[in-house]
Amino acid sequence: MVHIEIDSKSGFCFGVINAIKKAEESLTHEDSLCSLGDIVHNEQEMARLSHKGLHAINHDELATMRGSKILFRAHGEPPSTYDLARENGIEIIDASCPVVLVLQKKIKKAYTEQPNAQIVIYGKKGHAEVNGLVGQTGGNCIVIEHKEDLNTIDFTKDIILFSQTTKSIAGFNDLVKTIEEKLVPPAQFTYHDTICRQVANRIPNMHNFASRFDIVLFVSGVQSSNGKVLFKECQTVNKRSYFISTLDDITDDMLQDAQSIGICGATSTPKWLMESIAQELDKRLNK
Repeated sequence: MVHIEIDSKSGFCFGVINAIKKAEESLTHEDSLCSLGDIVHNEQEMARLSHKGLHAINHDELATMRGSKILFRAHGEPPSTYDLARENGIEIIDASCPVVLVLQKKIKKAYTEQPNAQIVIYGKKGHAEVNGLVGQTGGNCIVIEHKEDLNTIDFTKDIILFSQTTKSIAGFNDLVKTIEEKLVPPAQFTYHDTICRQVANRIPNMHNFASRFDIVLFVSGVQSSNGKVLFKECQTVNKRSYFISTLDDITDDMLQDAQSIGICGATSTPKWLMESIAQELDKRLNK
């Protein structure tokens, strides 16, 4: 018998659960609903929601809408998006994650109260959440994705550092240390650890889980930034970790000689998908 186990701590974070709940509530009394971008970076979950009537649109399409309804997903949006929706008479269902909204307010406050300081955001350039954070400063901030981006900072001027909620704590701490070393007095440096612990704590949990099995099947959509990060963490403790999006991605070579299989996923991975993969594997391997 091959032991197959699903990680109880994997699956949707609170922000995603809340966004999907709001979408499904709206669709119980309406035939269709638009979301600004994919409500979750998982193709299978988006297909399920699409069947219920949810359709993702982009910002260009939003600009052409009039008098309709739009759902803002958990990533959050910049003030300009709210302004556009209101100007076009569009009703907003705001499913922005509360953690993201608090971060947006902190950045706006810092930008307003300390206009001479450089607002720096540790995050992925172009990511939906980061776009919303940048919007709090009207675009007047610096996004640092890699250490190579540090040359965009003037270390002779005051710096206020924030972080995208889903970045790694280790990466953030390393950035803080580097900025402290490069800072030129009398410039001041303040930083705010704004990383969501519900997401960050998944890394040590993932290490513990992945180390217990012969192989690990990490289930995630290919567009999920969080999925890419967590999968790499799985690989650090279990070299036989495989990134899959559907059951069809699993090959016989992956399963060779495995007596135990761990199934885990990203904050954007639905539990029902991990459960269906586990069930099918059980049928295939434990006949």
